[in-house]
Amino acid sequence: MESTDLYYPKELSWLSFNERVLQEAADRNNPAVERIRFLGIYSNNLDEFFRVRVSDVKRQIIIAQNDGNDLEAQHQRRLLEQIQQKVMALSKKFDTIHKEVVKALARYSIIILQKNELTDYQREWVRNYFINKVLRHIAPILIDKKTDLLRRLNGNTVYLYVALRREGRSPRFAVVQVPTSEVSRFFLIPPQRSRKSKHIILLDDMIQLSMEEIFRGFVKFDTLESYSFKMTRDAEYFINDEIDESYVEKMSESMKQRLIAEPVRVIHDQDMPADMIEDLQRRLKITKLDTLHSAGHYRNFKDFIGFPNVGREYLEHPPLPAIDTKDFSAYNTVFDAISAHDILLYYPYHRFLHFTEFVRQAAFDPSVKSIRINIYRVASHSRIISSLIDAVDNGKKVTVIVELRARFDEEANIEWSKRMTDAGIRVILGVPSLKIHSKLCIVSREERGKLMHYAHFGTGNFNEKTAKIYTDFSLFTKNQEMAEEGNSVFDLISNPYRRYKFQHLQISPLNARTKVQSLIRQEIQYMKEGHKAGITFKINNLVDNELIDDLYRASQAGVKIRGIVRGMCSLRTGIKGLSENIKIISVVDRFLEHPRVMIFNGGGNRKVYISSADWMMRNMDNRIEVGAPVYDEALQQRIVDIMEIQFRDTMKAREIDKDQTNQYVKRGNRRKMRSQEEIYNYLKQLEEKK
Repeated sequence: MESTDLYYPKELSWLSFNERVLQEAADRNNPAVERIRFLGIYSNNLDEFFRVRVSDVKRQIIIAQNDGNDLEAQHQRRLLEQIQQKVMALSKKFDTIHKEVVKALARYSIIILQKNELTDYQREWVRNYFINKVLRHIAPILIDKKTDLLRRLNGNTVYLYVALRREGRSPRFAVVQVPTSEVSRFFLIPPQRSRKSKHIILLDDMIQLSMEEIFRGFVKFDTLESYSFKMTRDAEYFINDEIDESYVEKMSESMKQRLIAEPVRVIHDQDMPADMIEDLQRRLKITKLDTLHSAGHYRNFKDFIGFPNVGREYLEHPPLPAIDTKDFSAYNTVFDAISAHDILLYYPYHRFLHFTEFVRQAAFDPSVKSIRINIYRVASHSRIISSLIDAVDNGKKVTVIVELRARFDEEANIEWSKRMTDAGIRVILGVPSLKIHSKLCIVSREERGKLMHYAHFGTGNFNEKTAKIYTDFSLFTKNQEMAEEGNSVFDLISNPYRRYKFQHLQISPLNARTKVQSLIRQEIQYMKEGHKAGITFKINNLVDNELIDDLYRASQAGVKIRGIVRGMCSLRTGIKGLSENIKIISVVDRFLEHPRVMIFNGGGNRKVYISSADWMMRNMDNRIEVGAPVYDEALQQRIVDIMEIQFRDTMKAREIDKDQTNQYVKRGNRRKMRSQEEIYNYLKQLEEKK
């Protein structure tokens, strides 16, 4: 077997993950409104895929060509062709599923109107609404020979390409932006008679129906026609280290590169005429390395993530009220609770309020002397940052590590860093050569004349919004050795050239790789010595070839390995003599699976870790990540139980086979079981026993 056959290409594996999202939109067991929202998630994911992954493949081709490396250029071209073929196949599936979901909504009297389906009353309402509420937000681009359309367009929105035609003359072209940042994408048309049916029209169609109102009196035309298109730009940027300016200024300048970056994909309405496609392609400088293809009527489907439910409650998932754990609520303060025992929360099943309370109480507790926290992504209205500002006002020493390069959150983090600096918080803008991705918070408190440290180690961001839809673990502990090592991580960020020792924590890029590899190899040794051995893990992405090779060796030694991988997985399972002892599943459901967990069972001495790091080279070698051991046996068992529930999922689990065909796990004669619902019930029952 050739080495290239040992690893499934990560870009194609990412598309397999997004196909699982598309499967959720196709699943008729999901409520109809949730199905159309999954189409939005799929579309948003695909945009990011082109902005990040495809643009990188394109760069690799250009670099290889410039270096004269024909073999590498050929390999990357072949990969790009495979990507484009897979995307085209998924786009066809998308269009079919979209039509089916629209019909499903109609069965519940939610009707998404096409522009040619309106009654005279509805057309008049749309026209009046457009003139009074929408027209003010539209300024068309009238294209002439001097127009540099590529520089004028934003890669994050949808446009309408307009042909203004006069008999005997060449058409005049124009571009109209669909202003979704100013007005809603969806409009409920008031009923004329029956109130049973809910009629929704999209902003795109509203503009197209009223297009003459935009150009009449400014441009002469006999007829006009318009079709949607969307351009996706390369999301990479370059930070110039040679210019003598602040890191924030460099990041701000780098963000502007995205606005004028090369296009990597243009997708347009399948009904767009050939002369319009040709003109658009020429003006956007589309090359053979770029993706240009047609699809259904609507572009920028990501707005459908917020598709409104104007019907019955059962058209959405029933709410799962977050659990208020007695591990915290039974005590007067969070510090009393953590002093009593380590606490493990699992969001969104548990309330994220417990963490915000940890920070809020630290902000005014007279005994608290300092708070140290690192921020990667936070909510747009962050209570955590508000509490940190309160802490400074109360005389606490507050240090916040802000990662400015959190992809697509860079501008928000720049603004947060300025606001916190103005409030008197000591803000450290990371390490230029390493992204800081750890989920760490240390509160230091004076108790009986001694400084004691309370530590939080997590797998998810300190973000109130995503904590409602991402599953993540939070570990709170007063273990002083672990907390001291957590403090050393902050010292490492401030002074990256000093040496630090970590006995408990797995720290990228210092010891995380060697610690994980050592744990895997220890299982191999246990197996060789005739002892019990086994590895269980859960991560977002598994694309680190070095770690995959270690798992292959463990499988060959007879170690039973089970994994849950949400996204990319380059490991090929079930290959005789290589990976027949490895089973990997992926669970895609209403909550996004986000934790990183490792369980090693060798020698009857179970070891359990949670981590911020995926098994990717960037996470192991090019980021600051923190993995923490879970020492409390009851909390270990809780993690093990949650993992076992997911391995028993018979509704939302897919088997990740060697070819990533996304087949659902066979149920056999087992009962139907949806792990996310079962985990909620399990945690509620645990709470009731306390």
